[in-house]
Amino acid sequence: MGHGHGHGHGHGHVQGHAGGRHRWRLQVSFALTAAFFVVELAYGLVSGSLALLSDAGHMAGDVLALGVALVATKIATRPDLTGRRTYGSYRAEVFASGFAVLVMLVTAGYIVVEALGRIGERVEVEAGPMLVVGALGLLVNVVALLLLRAGASESMNVRGAYLEVLADAAGSVGVIAAGVLVATTGQALFDTVIALAIAVFVVVRAVSLGRQVLAVLGQHAPEDVDVAALTKDLSAVEGVREVHDLHLWTLTSGMHVATAHLVTAEGADGHSVLDRARDLLRDGYAIEHATLQVEPSDHTGCEEVGW
Repeated sequence: MGHGHGHGHGHGHVQGHAGGRHRWRLQVSFALTAAFFVVELAYGLVSGSLALLSDAGHMAGDVLALGVALVATKIATRPDLTGRRTYGSYRAEVFASGFAVLVMLVTAGYIVVEALGRIGERVEVEAGPMLVVGALGLLVNVVALLLLRAGASESMNVRGAYLEVLADAAGSVGVIAAGVLVATTGQALFDTVIALAIAVFVVVRAVSLGRQVLAVLGQHAPEDVDVAALTKDLSAVEGVREVHDLHLWTLTSGMHVATAHLVTAEGADGHSVLDRARDLLRDGYAIEHATLQVEPSDHTGCEEVGW
């Protein structure tokens, strides 16, 4: 029985290298966003604006996302000195994303409870701070977007941070809109309504991210990989008679892993089968880390496991 390993480490190294080249962009964006988060939170508490507080919670998610991206670019190339982390520390990004989901849900829950508690009560909201802080927040978001845009097409970490900041820019626009409505009508209700809208927006994003986190931790097959089509394509590789024990999962964002047993036809060259199957996974499905076991047609005793 022949064993073959198609270890495509190139993709992971390229991605880490790309993230490293743009690390300074992440650092500057992180510093700007973290500093403004403190300002927005303080003014939200002082002004009594739920819209500001909800956007501050949204910006807290940005801070976490940027922080995770920074950590990911660092640990991607960190060597394992223990000898026990055979897959490295890539999953740190997934756990941090799960924590970000919890923070966003708690923040949204707090805003909803506060907003419902204000119904029927007379609440004073200062529109001035809302407009000033909302405008400054939008400016910070635009600067961060310009910084991250150059690396968004090269690094998945940078792209994720870019999309997070882009979403927060929409929240800043909501704060400005609330400030304008409160200033022109004198009705604090608009602040509450927009705060609820921002909270719903945060929940939707949190649930979407949470589903991705659970899918990775549950070792589901990647969403962008058609398992049936991949099995069919592997079975069609010249020299392959049967495919079994196929497993696909995601180590972290953008890093898919696969294992499979390939039963070869009689007289087939195992090395050629291995090369063709490895090329298929890499070029057709962007799976560069694959462990493939090639089994001669007359081999017995290798039964497909039930899980």
